[in-house]
Amino acid sequence: MEIINIQAQNPDKEKIARAIEVLKHGGIILYPTDTIYGLAVDINNESAIKKLYSLKKRPFNKPISICISDVDEISKFAYITPGIQKSVFKLLPGPFTIILEKKSSISSLLTAGTEKIGIRIPDINLCRDLCLEFPITSTSANISGLIPKESIEGIIHQLGDKIDLILNAGMVKNNQPSTVIDFTVKPPKILRQGAGKYQIY
Repeated sequence: MEIINIQAQNPDKEKIARAIEVLKHGGIILYPTDTIYGLAVDINNESAIKKLYSLKKRPFNKPISICISDVDEISKFAYITPGIQKSVFKLLPGPFTIILEKKSSISSLLTAGTEKIGIRIPDINLCRDLCLEFPITSTSANISGLIPKESIEGIIHQLGDKIDLILNAGMVKNNQPSTVIDFTVKPPKILRQGAGKYQIY
């Protein structure tokens, strides 16, 4: 297990490059978001995805969201209409997970066999830099069903030493998960109220 101290909003490019190399080789990374710490693997590596489920002791019938670098990339991975796009572009980057109909490039392991995928674009430069080459997973750094810890020490205590690389940006300031909004239904439905505030009309 390797630990690198890093600034979330002004990350060192060499440190990001190191993290991307770990991801390319099927590793699991702990990284800060605009809500809580998350766990990343390359979404194109099904072996790494399975390893992530095992680490979190997460049932395969519970989906895992993805993190992408820019709102313009959403249409590469999910179907989005102009109307939904207008709403989503107001929310992202930000503390939201948006649920959309997935495209075939998304592994069914991530979607628990459904046709829906959760997408995150945190309002932190580190996150967007980390997934410039390929999307990564966006799932809380905790054992499934347990409360996520605020500190690196607490996360390690809960998850053990199976994380390959830790990007340590210090304590999280807002220990709430993202707000999850399902845009596959009309009107959109809040599935989980978290850090982001969203008014449905």
